[in-house]
Amino acid sequence: MSASTRCFSLVAALLLALASPLAWAHKASDAYLQLASNDAGTTMRVDVALRDLDVALDLDANADGELTWGEIRAAWPNIETYIASRVQVAGCELQPSAQALERRVDGVYAALTLRADCVPTTTPAIRYTVLREVDPTHRGIARIELAGQASVLRVLDPQRPERIVAATIAPPATRVVAAATTATRREVAAQPASTTTTEFLREGIHHILSGYDHVLFLLCLLLPSVMRRTKDGWRPVERLTHAVLPVFGIVTAFTLAHSITLALAAMKWVSLSPSFIEPAIAVTIVLAALDNLWPIFRGRRVIVTFFFGLIHGFGFAGVLAELNLPTAQFAWALLQFNVGLEVGQVMIVIAATTLLFLLRERPRYSQWAIGGGSAAAMTVGVLWFIERTTDLSLLPL
Repeated sequence: MSASTRCFSLVAALLLALASPLAWAHKASDAYLQLASNDAGTTMRVDVALRDLDVALDLDANADGELTWGEIRAAWPNIETYIASRVQVAGCELQPSAQALERRVDGVYAALTLRADCVPTTTPAIRYTVLREVDPTHRGIARIELAGQASVLRVLDPQRPERIVAATIAPPATRVVAAATTATRREVAAQPASTTTTEFLREGIHHILSGYDHVLFLLCLLLPSVMRRTKDGWRPVERLTHAVLPVFGIVTAFTLAHSITLALAAMKWVSLSPSFIEPAIAVTIVLAALDNLWPIFRGRRVIVTFFFGLIHGFGFAGVLAELNLPTAQFAWALLQFNVGLEVGQVMIVIAATTLLFLLRERPRYSQWAIGGGSAAAMTVGVLWFIERTTDLSLLPL
């Protein structure tokens, strides 16, 4: 059996292992908020993944790596207090009114519904600090629907929460934000405008820059970009354009592929569980790094990158898939998010390619950068695969 055949046989075995019911996904941490207001008052539903709450509240009482219904039920008062204290709406004193658990494609979420008698007439400021101390990458994705107004989307960063001061609650019939004092109204008005013009563009940039597995995959593709593989080994390219053109083809293939599956998954036309996708992304890292050491793809790197990009696209889709937006608003948010992904990707490619080009003629570049870097990436990819198919925690990322 040839080396390439053995390699692909191993990959097939690894992919079959992804079907294990023990597989857990390490997706980006996002919570979902739905605020709705009408003449009867205001309600907000907050959905936070139990895996995230476990990090903040240590729900797994016996530390066996599994959350049972008994542990969740015992911890629910703490869950309710935690969420209610960390989600505030300007002028509305929200109080818990209902609780539930909901299974989503990426796991089970605690869903807490909060209610108040206020009736905002303009998009209110939301102070959101869930997971602030334990996960700087966490985001809250809020959908706000006020009576008679188009829905508004907001991305809430716990590290930069809006400041909200105490306010008097007005009765629903007044149809005003329950911020009776002039000081409160001024403070709310001073908050940055909450539109969807750039929020999902910024979220796309944040999503790829904080997606360490996506960044590592791109770096694996870029490491040999400033070198030529010859019969006598690696040789540095003479000009930057000699590196840029192959990189352009690879990045274009990756972009086109993940844009396709991002759209399909976000529209819920195609759905694959993160318990499959997240380990599969780790496998793409291992294979991309392995190809730097031994040419298993034999010149078909662009085609393989396109295939791998299809897998990575599913990893990007979770943010939008859960929002259930109207068609026009969904299309606009999807466009922004995808453009943000590409902006972040271009930032990574330009910075990495420029640095590698400057270093390419240093002694032992191929040994340390390509050989050592690829071996390190393979190691991380294997450890991520083990983490994502078991309950082990081996890396801090």
